[in-house]
Amino acid sequence: MTRATQWLYGWLLLLPAMALLALFTHYPAVATLWHSLLSTPKANRPAVWVGIDNYRQLTEDPIFWQALVNNLWFALGTIPASIAIALLMAVWVNGRLRGRGLLRLAYFTPTVLPMIAVANIWLFFYTPEYGLLEETLALFGAGTHNWLGSKSTALACLMVVTVWKEAGFFMIFYLAALQSLPPELEEAAKIEGSSRWYFFWRVTFPLLMPTTLFVLVNATINSFKLVDHLFILTKGGPDNASSLLLYYIYQVAFSFFETTYAATLTVVLLALLAGLALLQFLLIERRVHYR
Repeated sequence: MTRATQWLYGWLLLLPAMALLALFTHYPAVATLWHSLLSTPKANRPAVWVGIDNYRQLTEDPIFWQALVNNLWFALGTIPASIAIALLMAVWVNGRLRGRGLLRLAYFTPTVLPMIAVANIWLFFYTPEYGLLEETLALFGAGTHNWLGSKSTALACLMVVTVWKEAGFFMIFYLAALQSLPPELEEAAKIEGSSRWYFFWRVTFPLLMPTTLFVLVNATINSFKLVDHLFILTKGGPDNASSLLLYYIYQVAFSFFETTYAATLTVVLLALLAGLALLQFLLIERRVHYR
């Protein structure tokens, strides 16, 4: 086989994946950027070029800024908690425990539940007066509280649901990484008299950094793409106190029918996610140890 034939054969093998990537990733991104520079077409008025007018409108949109701030707080509250709990659960179920198979199943079950089902379950938990949370707090003499209808607690309630849903999913990656570590390292540490905490912090955790980087990027993306829970639990209320960026994009596109402004918001969201992912790689990549 000649070199040219090998080159052609390699590109033909890559062609299906490249075609799908271009069709469902690159083309939509370019099309969204193009539509963000146009006006929204109406019944008797086609779309026209408006340049950066949509972006200028975005900078003056108070709901966008509130949704952005809410999303940053949401990410700050869910990402570290999800990763920490996932790592803790993985270390726990990786040990020699009785019934650890059932324990792993219990931790992973929230992940396989449909998003809408999860939201309805937690809607019952948060229901004022007769919800499970209210009934539990009533045992300690606490008064009733509208958890999802209060501006001070609505966003925090969404954070709890998200952490509960995602921690089990991230646990699977950490569990797989823990089981791939060579047992000789732990045996050598025991011979040297190292404590379990010292071994975990100095050996296990550094070797888990590739998994942590992968989980961190995915957790960041997930924190900016929440729609299902919001639609069932709060619909962005009260007074946009729990509105997040992707849900606001959904509202603008499908409730207000401002498709080009929704495209503008989408471009900003994509740029924000790309910037956060790049920052994570730059800050963490030097600490990642590959065996």
